[in-house]
Amino acid sequence: MARVFGNLKWSLAAALLVAGVASQADMRPSPPASSTGASAESPATDDIPFASPHAAAVTEASAPQAWGGPRTGSEPTLSDRVVDYDIHATLDPVKHTIDGQQKLTWRNRSDREIRSVYLHLYLNAFESSGSTYYSEQRNLDFTFRSDVPVEDGEWGHIELRSVLQNGQKVAWSFVHPDDGPATDHTVVRFDLPTPVAPGGSTTIDIGFHDQLPRVVSRTGYFGSFHLVGQWFPKIGVLELAGERGATAPRWNVHEMHTNSEFYADYGHYDVKLTVPKGYTVGATGEETGAPVEKNGLVTHRFVQGDVHDFAWTADNRTAKPLEGTYHGPGSPPVKVRVLFPPEFASNAAPALKATIDSLKYFSQTLGPYPYNTVTVVIPPKNADEAGGMEYPTFFTAESYDDVTPDTLASHGLDFVTIHEFGHGYFYGLLGSNEFEEPMLDEGLNEYWDMRMLRAKGADIHVTTPFLRRIGIEPVVAPFAFERGGASIWEPADGVGFNSWDRLSSGSYGTVYSRTATMMRDLEAHLGTDVTERAFKVYYARWKFRHPSIADLRDTLAEVSGRPELVDAYFAQQVYATRKVDDRIANFASVEQKPQPGTSEVKGKWVEVTAEQADKLADDQRDAWKKAHPKAKPGEGPFPYRTTVTLRRQGAAVPQTLVVKFADGSSETVHWNENRAWARFVWTKPVKAVSAELDPQGLNLLDANKLDDSRTLEPDPSASRRWSSDVAAVIETAYSLLVTL
Repeated sequence: MARVFGNLKWSLAAALLVAGVASQADMRPSPPASSTGASAESPATDDIPFASPHAAAVTEASAPQAWGGPRTGSEPTLSDRVVDYDIHATLDPVKHTIDGQQKLTWRNRSDREIRSVYLHLYLNAFESSGSTYYSEQRNLDFTFRSDVPVEDGEWGHIELRSVLQNGQKVAWSFVHPDDGPATDHTVVRFDLPTPVAPGGSTTIDIGFHDQLPRVVSRTGYFGSFHLVGQWFPKIGVLELAGERGATAPRWNVHEMHTNSEFYADYGHYDVKLTVPKGYTVGATGEETGAPVEKNGLVTHRFVQGDVHDFAWTADNRTAKPLEGTYHGPGSPPVKVRVLFPPEFASNAAPALKATIDSLKYFSQTLGPYPYNTVTVVIPPKNADEAGGMEYPTFFTAESYDDVTPDTLASHGLDFVTIHEFGHGYFYGLLGSNEFEEPMLDEGLNEYWDMRMLRAKGADIHVTTPFLRRIGIEPVVAPFAFERGGASIWEPADGVGFNSWDRLSSGSYGTVYSRTATMMRDLEAHLGTDVTERAFKVYYARWKFRHPSIADLRDTLAEVSGRPELVDAYFAQQVYATRKVDDRIANFASVEQKPQPGTSEVKGKWVEVTAEQADKLADDQRDAWKKAHPKAKPGEGPFPYRTTVTLRRQGAAVPQTLVVKFADGSSETVHWNENRAWARFVWTKPVKAVSAELDPQGLNLLDANKLDDSRTLEPDPSASRRWSSDVAAVIETAYSLLVTL
């Protein structure tokens, strides 16, 4: 899911919340550093536990043959398909309801007989304030984006009307894998009349009825516009030993939390969507065959294999779609289709261009895009909460009244489009677990988006047409902007923690900016080419296989040949969180002139008084200046002892210190120790004039860059650095966009 970008109504206070200033404490205990374990509520019919309700960053790499092993391209399908959905759904756009019939075929990958399966009923997150989703907002003061309030008559739900296995009724009951409230109905257990043998498959026929909510969180309606996401019963993931830290089979089927997203098996979708005549439909996958019209209703059929979700939209106000095609090595011709309402016609062409640009960049830097379609949806007015959301081959961007080039709004549309497309890789093609390891999707996607902007030379124009008219047009580089939301002063949670066990919603937001900033710093030390090569290996090795954070860590370490550096970054910032704050505590360069005291000369003790020592020094200086009339300030007859003391208040990161001297020479040292301080001393014929930590700007996580440099003469560049930190306020406002 993307950030909320374009709403300039966001307040600075809200921006500071995202930057990590908020102090509301999460009442849940801190998550462990492992994703193994079971919840207190265990399944009744199978001895298979749930994934832990506090599962977070996985520390043990997956087995080489996890998820069937790497996909070589020689297999008959892109993914190892586990599930098949055959769905027929009918939309009533007046009541905002959907009646559906679903044939779900699921394959048991385990070596155990399975008598119960677990499914997500995500839409029940919106049935009442008693759901886990709303309970967290009420009890923990969590927020979700703009926090649109639910008015009377605007709730939504999903109702199971029939569940059959081979014609026999299936008993079902709600369960709570994350120990959520009994009033949460987002996870259901089906107790099967006929067990599923190891390696066998079963088919379950499900009749269901959806009441869509007024668009509030990734799904719903406004007027005739309908975004239909997380709308069908979706089976959970049965993970096996060696997959994402599991040591034995377990059901990964978390409740829907305020700040969580999704995780599912790859499979095949064949979906028929029936809507009234005059409605434009967009959906995951390719439309197959001509629409069929009957009795004022039109049925569209969409088919897509090797994806793990399906979403769609329908509206009778959609303008004629704008279309384009991407052609790139290794990819089929990709048809890009932009759906938009008439009031936002100006958004369509920029969204189309950004999508095609993204197809090119992600294909070149990660791997070819394998699907035939991408559908982009621009939401209408008053449906902001439908914006910025991703599904396989289908995403929603955002909508802006004025997309004047090089303004915050135009950048917002460009960025959100890039970001939502990017999810097609990190969430879609890699199948990351967004519940437990949101870093692998939201964080890495944010990082790759910023790399794309950097490669384009697309600095961020933090202005509007009005501000431009009065001469205010600040410009910030992409990663400098991202730093504003990285919670650099007081980070609360490691970026690898799950999406719900967090200090605040602001801390969840740092998954975006802090991951992007951390990865940018790691890239700065590993090298850009090395980092990109590692990510290409990561994508090739783990596409369609649900990698863990440990799998990412090990791939980066292996390809870079720098395991100690990679492990240190992950230990400090992913599996835990540590502030980075190195500074120059003291800088002096003192002339080593004659000193008063006594000394033995030819057997006699001779005293030199302070006055005599000063006179001797002055005489030697005068003589030296006559002999060196062109000498620069800081040069003289006596050597200078230069001392630089560094202090460290936080994590140890590789640092470089450069000291420059009056004759133009310099000294460079590297500080890679884990100590809280270090002192460096040089004795040279000339005086030092400046000392600077991190001169190349490799460590953007450093909380305060102003204390990284010192001069021994007044230097106006310090005031200029203050000006750059004022820009951090604007950067922080941008970082608010991380809360999607």
